[in-house]
Amino acid sequence: MWPITPTGWPLEFCRPMNRGLLYAIGAYTLWGLLPIYWKALHAVPATEIVSHRMAWSLLFVLALLALKQRWAWLGAVSRQPKTLLIVFLAGCILAANWLTYVWGVNAGYVVETSLGYFINPLVSVLMGVIFLRERLRGWQWLAIGFALVGVLYLTLRYGTLPWIALVLALSFALYGLLKKATPLNALEGLSLETALMFPPAFGYLLFLELNGSGSLGHANPTITLLLVLTGVATGVPLLMFSAAARRIPLSMLGILQYIAPTFQFLLGVYLYHEPFDQSRLIGFGLIWTALLIYSVEGFLARRGQLRYRYSTQPAEISHVDMVAAPKPDRH
Repeated sequence: MWPITPTGWPLEFCRPMNRGLLYAIGAYTLWGLLPIYWKALHAVPATEIVSHRMAWSLLFVLALLALKQRWAWLGAVSRQPKTLLIVFLAGCILAANWLTYVWGVNAGYVVETSLGYFINPLVSVLMGVIFLRERLRGWQWLAIGFALVGVLYLTLRYGTLPWIALVLALSFALYGLLKKATPLNALEGLSLETALMFPPAFGYLLFLELNGSGSLGHANPTITLLLVLTGVATGVPLLMFSAAARRIPLSMLGILQYIAPTFQFLLGVYLYHEPFDQSRLIGFGLIWTALLIYSVEGFLARRGQLRYRYSTQPAEISHVDMVAAPKPDRH
């Protein structure tokens, strides 16, 4: 059978894991620190920021496609109207997610945006049950129950739904659901999504320029540079995430994903001094408990599945092979 490391993962997974972990940590850290970027653009309306993000992201991913010479997929996708429709819908939902996020950050709701990405995995699980007829284990239902209680508590305590968090969680979960229905990977998918969103985004930016209310080139040079670099700020962590997803198990990627909302939460509380009283602590505590249950249960279930899978396969790596195996490429 495949040799199992002390961490519980087969040796074949551990060889590229160092680089995969670094890519994943880097991607989620960058996503977690993005509120600082958007705060630096607080003088620019959120609709204009998102339009620039769509336009410059397209240019960034097209440059990467040209560099990698990855154009073959365009011909096949252009003959699939169903795929084009799904990608267009995914792009619209992604734009709504970006708009809500950027507006929430610059309106002083960084903590609530972090809540949205904390509960997003649980919302994705629920969508899998509703739309894909997936079945949940008992501990997963318990985790969802804790999260619902946390959201209800925050709603009753403050008299209003945490709508920013819910919009972010629902939109990103729905975006992920639509992405499962397309054959495109991260780079090609983002390329097509931003290409389909480019006409309205560019049209809006052109309208702002013609009526004299645009920020690009008319604000201070720092604002202009940050608007131009929104494509890089979008594309770099996405590419790092894509590289990580190919190298480490999804269960580990699922646990690491909480790095991003944790950074957002810490920025909101300690850098931007947003209110976080005892009531919010109780609500967040219920949701953090849900995430702990969900993550530990998922990790243990995944490890058990891997152990069973490789214990039932014939041996392909001997002890000698394992000892003499080449070290991972660290370049």
